[in-house]
Amino acid sequence: MAQVERTMFREYDIRGRVSDDELNERSGELIGKAYGTFLDKRGVLDVVAGYDCRVGSEELFNGMIKGMLSTGRKIIDLGMCITPMMYWAQYHFNVKGGAMITGSHNPIGWTGLKLAFGLSYTLIGKELEELLASIESEDFTEGQGEIVEKNILEAYADDLAGRVKLKKPLKIVVDAGNGAAGMVGPLVLKKAGCEVIEQFCELDPTFPNHEPDPALKATVEILGKRVREEKADVGFAFDGDGDRLGMVDENGEVIWPDRYMILLARQVLERSPGAKIIFDVKCSQALEEDIAAHGGQPIMWKTGHSYIKAKLHEVGGLLAGEMSGHIFFVENFYGFDDGVYAGLRFAEYLSALPDSMSKIIEAAPYYMSTPTIHINCADTEKYRIVDELTAKFKKKFPKVVDINGARVMFDDGWGLVRASSNLPQLVLRFEAKTAERLEEIKNLFKGYMSEYGEIGKEWGNE
Repeated sequence: MAQVERTMFREYDIRGRVSDDELNERSGELIGKAYGTFLDKRGVLDVVAGYDCRVGSEELFNGMIKGMLSTGRKIIDLGMCITPMMYWAQYHFNVKGGAMITGSHNPIGWTGLKLAFGLSYTLIGKELEELLASIESEDFTEGQGEIVEKNILEAYADDLAGRVKLKKPLKIVVDAGNGAAGMVGPLVLKKAGCEVIEQFCELDPTFPNHEPDPALKATVEILGKRVREEKADVGFAFDGDGDRLGMVDENGEVIWPDRYMILLARQVLERSPGAKIIFDVKCSQALEEDIAAHGGQPIMWKTGHSYIKAKLHEVGGLLAGEMSGHIFFVENFYGFDDGVYAGLRFAEYLSALPDSMSKIIEAAPYYMSTPTIHINCADTEKYRIVDELTAKFKKKFPKVVDINGARVMFDDGWGLVRASSNLPQLVLRFEAKTAERLEEIKNLFKGYMSEYGEIGKEWGNE
């Protein structure tokens, strides 16, 4: 019986460490066979496939390609690219299958796979369980596949740049954290007419400056410093596979995604009044309130790019976003998460206004909030702990949103605990109208989590 590490098959993608036990060329081949079989059962012959610049990604990609070819799939090899380019290629070539080898924003030593089925859906839950079952039973389709290489970078960049019109030129610092977005983000922004200052855009899989994660304090602090030095209008940070956007204003102050989404939502609602806009459970209450105040229909949903994308298409929304920086435009785009396109749309919005970024965002509604807090917790324990906490909160508090963990709502704030879908961690976030109330809500959660020994102690020391 073929074996792979079961914990790699997560809620909405496959993630694991580059190692002999987890992700490598051998396990990539097994996953490729299972995915090719999955597609064959659904009558899908063609697949676009690419990989990011992480250590181990190319070897995993080679294994996956070998596995898919053995099931008779016809593969368009995109080479090294970012995840949005893989999604874009599905539309460009009208192909339902799509496979991307990427560790996204995860730490060095991790990689993974994002697998698409159709033009608006990424495999989640039961589909990933089907792949695992296929591997463990060695139930694979057999055939003789074909492969052709295609370079789509220029065509992708031209398409994106042609979708926006800047009212005035902007100076933008771009930090790609030495990830694959370094070869894409600056190119696209320059084609749109921006002056681009490149920071850590050289590809380096060791990530010598900081991990390619826009949510990290180190990322936004280094980006902010460079923005101030260059007297730039705004700074953009992309994650390792280019599907997330981080941002700082001209003063180098971080603008978290649920804050800049307020402005992107206003842009969409100006063009499409009454539009449905989806956001995840980690996002600010201010976002929901501002969408409604500008005539939109706010919809809160589960965290996870696959969940958000599926909900967006289910309800016919025109924009969606997550606190992590995944932004999905249906209005004037394809509906998948693309950090580079989100940056372009924000540049377009900013260029049309006379005020600076800081003044524009200052006028938007605001709550006191924490960054996303990550607490180490074993994959085998994290869901049980969240389920237990959710049950306890429901007994104590009248309003608990449980679509993804527990978001406990109060009149003047909220607190959230959920299980990370791609790392052995619990994820928490808090928001309130005052700093004092914010601490009270945090301490309330700490009290509940203190029952879980080392997990509670670790948070207490954060």
